[in-house]
Amino acid sequence: MIPKLKITYVLILCILSLICFSLVATLIQGQRIVQFDHNVITFIQGMESPGLTLLMKVFTFIGSTPIVVVIALSAILFLYFVLHHRYELIFFIAIVAGTAIINLLLKLYFVRQRPDLHRLIQETGYSFPSGHSMEAFALYSSLAFLLWRHLSTRLGRSIIIILCVVMIILIGMSRIYLGVHYPSDVIGGYLASGVYFTFGVWLFQWYKEYRDYTNKAKQKTS
Repeated sequence: MIPKLKITYVLILCILSLICFSLVATLIQGQRIVQFDHNVITFIQGMESPGLTLLMKVFTFIGSTPIVVVIALSAILFLYFVLHHRYELIFFIAIVAGTAIINLLLKLYFVRQRPDLHRLIQETGYSFPSGHSMEAFALYSSLAFLLWRHLSTRLGRSIIIILCVVMIILIGMSRIYLGVHYPSDVIGGYLASGVYFTFGVWLFQWYKEYRDYTNKAKQKTS
């Protein structure tokens, strides 16, 4: 029997992420998250110092489009020439490129203006959801998911996951610290990217089952 699309933990996580994103979006449109944003911005920017500002600018730079493209291209070359995994390569490109398109569409739909409280850098464009946060989540979650599958030791897997989580959090936090995004922009970015990423993983896992099924069927008939 051909494998059917199943209700898995990944799909449940996708649905939960969608519900949470919808809740954040509703609160933003109803202006009911203003106090939360203000309190978090005040707390994070209250830690301002020259050294921390430099560090946050570094992480914002790492999360910028040119650096994301460089990291993504490096990962693509590694997946293709070293691991020789064509399907994982397609998955990776679809997640990273698709996230950028979804972010653009969401920004054009919500048209939220950026905060104008205490900016340490200048940015243009709409605010919700945070593009840096969405791309960071998509890029590093995909890398963690794909590399984790090829690491045999628990230590190696733990290191990969921790590094990717730290990168995601710090890139998102840098946008709040530098005054170019509301906290709800960052949270919304994580959730929106999480919806797309988990949905992609769900389809990828189903396709692997389907490919294994067809390969076994071919072996039986040969």
